[in-house]
Amino acid sequence: MLRSGLLRSLYTLTLWSESSIFAQVQRFGQISPHSEMETLLKFGSMYQIVPVAPGEQQTAGGAGGSPLKKKLAHEGRPLVMAGMLGCVFVLAAVVAWCYYAASVRKAQLLKAELLDLNKDGFIIRNQAGAVIFSMTFRSGTLDLDSCSKEGNILSCTQSDSGKLNFFIQTVRPKDTVMCYRVRWEELQNKHSVEHAMAYNDSHWYGGAETATQYWPVRIHGEEKPQPFITSDVYSNRNAFGGILERYWLSSNATAIKINDSVPFHLGWSEKDGTLRFQARYEDSPFRPPEGQQALPELSYRVCVGSDVTSIHKYMVRRYFPKPIKVPSPEVFKQPLWSTWALHKTAVTQEKLLRYASDITKHGFTCSHLELDDRYTADYGEFDFDPQKFPNASGMFDELREDGFQVSLWTHPFINYDSINFGVAVEKGLFVREPSGELPALVRWWNGIGGILDFTNPDAREWYSSHLRMLKQRYDVTSFKFDAGETSYLPRQFSTLVPLSDPSTFTRRYSEMAIPFSERAELRVGYQSQDVSCFFRIIDRDSVWGYELGLKSIIPTVLTISILGYQFVLPDMIGGNAYPNRTAGGSDGKNSLPDRELYIRWLELSAFMPAMQFSIPPWAYDSEVVQIAQKFTALHENLVAPRVLELAGEVLDTGDPIIRPLWWIANDDEAAYKIDSQFLIGDDLMVAPVLEPGKQERDIYLPAGRWRSYKGEHFDKGPMYLTDYPVDLDEIAFFTWVH
Repeated sequence: MLRSGLLRSLYTLTLWSESSIFAQVQRFGQISPHSEMETLLKFGSMYQIVPVAPGEQQTAGGAGGSPLKKKLAHEGRPLVMAGMLGCVFVLAAVVAWCYYAASVRKAQLLKAELLDLNKDGFIIRNQAGAVIFSMTFRSGTLDLDSCSKEGNILSCTQSDSGKLNFFIQTVRPKDTVMCYRVRWEELQNKHSVEHAMAYNDSHWYGGAETATQYWPVRIHGEEKPQPFITSDVYSNRNAFGGILERYWLSSNATAIKINDSVPFHLGWSEKDGTLRFQARYEDSPFRPPEGQQALPELSYRVCVGSDVTSIHKYMVRRYFPKPIKVPSPEVFKQPLWSTWALHKTAVTQEKLLRYASDITKHGFTCSHLELDDRYTADYGEFDFDPQKFPNASGMFDELREDGFQVSLWTHPFINYDSINFGVAVEKGLFVREPSGELPALVRWWNGIGGILDFTNPDAREWYSSHLRMLKQRYDVTSFKFDAGETSYLPRQFSTLVPLSDPSTFTRRYSEMAIPFSERAELRVGYQSQDVSCFFRIIDRDSVWGYELGLKSIIPTVLTISILGYQFVLPDMIGGNAYPNRTAGGSDGKNSLPDRELYIRWLELSAFMPAMQFSIPPWAYDSEVVQIAQKFTALHENLVAPRVLELAGEVLDTGDPIIRPLWWIANDDEAAYKIDSQFLIGDDLMVAPVLEPGKQERDIYLPAGRWRSYKGEHFDKGPMYLTDYPVDLDEIAFFTWVH
């Protein structure tokens, strides 16, 4: 009786197809893992034991030779096989369920707030569930079985290549901000760690000043990770620039800050749409801290906010130092006049005095005169060449009587033919070769020599003492600190204080400007936002385009403003005027920038924090002089008061003075892509003409009420003004109407 009932039950079980079983598993898979036992009981209850009729039981117990018994014996084998197959299906279902339940528990383990981790990377979602940030682990994958979660820290100890220390810590510093501290530290001998950040159809800003500057960042081609260190992009146009920070910001309201301790290299892939963040010491100028193994570590913080403006404000307040004072108001108000583009290294006492006289004669004001390159006999000396400046003291007296203050060009190099080269060698003031025994010779744009080691207190004092001497002897007002990029250091070098990060040299050099910061000028910055001086963007060519031309100025100023450098000094109006890099210029020695280019450059500069002339307006004609007078007056009366007000706020907030349109329109997709307009504060918008031969341009007005410089009112925004007329002597600007 029992055997017959069992066989019939097994037969009934075979009536469940494999697909039916798994459909039931899938249905029960929706049940919480906390009720697994209950689920299995329910699953078992689906298979009923079919009772056998009494007559059949009796017959089955009769004589073994009956026809029914033979029939059952004959049919028994397939029924048993079917039953066994059914049991396998049941077992498979149970195993599938257990695997599913374990997966659910593991998936819950590998989640943080709005973040999902897998072996290949992680994603971050916004409150609506959309992916706004994704990072892929390119150099290795995590062993998820080694992962655990304790409180707000999710950690793993093993990757596919060995032991590591990996963690993601979730921190909510305020209600509207969520941050994730990420660290991947190799514990075995591995050469690099690399993570790739996807663009995710968003717009990114920040990073570094570059020769060809776009806003937002554009990635072209495939670039292997290179050392992210300060470089002179005028001479090496594929490098990262003299002002950089390890910080990027996205229109998706996410921001990433790479930690200072990382031997950081940056690459990108246009094909994959990613920025490649890499940590490595091998084949790199980075060095591990003394006494530590060269095991790479990639650590960074990703923060997510409610909108791009608010998350940037949070990051700047949290991670960037702030300037401690506002530089000279006179430099914000009145133009700076440099000798460089006009006279280059051929400047003399006579030319400088004539330049000053012409400024006054043509009715212009002057914050200060900047005496640029080659006023000394040799590079590395700190007094005037008596051949070119036979009466330097008298020259300074005359300039002072005429109301001019003078600043001098300076640099960190001492050429081998200077009388100070031997002095610096004897005193041990130079950056040295790796052995530390000999000074390292470096090549720069004015020759070969040594470079002062600004990690050495003796070198800092020796350099500063010479600058103070110039200031006292001639009543020099300040200095233009040129160079300072790490690209001028030898590939292998040693300093008195070892540099794990070569760009720390840039930081040490920028600190030399602090005693003179009222009117001082730097062209480099790395963690230098608290040096309260003017930061000059790198030299421009006298061309229209994005490669160190007129179109690059707004993207460059916006970029370094996002990096925390607000007291911006654009390069000289019209650019360097080099004969081979001048639009419309002849091949002659004294070629001028294209007249139209010069005027449009002048108009744009009038709406920057400070103006800098070198090619004078009177080098053209009386109309250009009149336009220049008009815009220098507009700068002093309209722009400078607003800039100075914002400059005072920078000390507390670090917020940009020159702002992108998305600063006030962060829900406006069009505002994220505009690179030819900008804001001064929140209420003055500027739209210069940047194309040759144009006396009109398209202008985008964000939502709000705006009044044009012509008195027109626009209050139906956002809107495009197509072919808005702008004469050669005009620049379009609009004020917010409250």
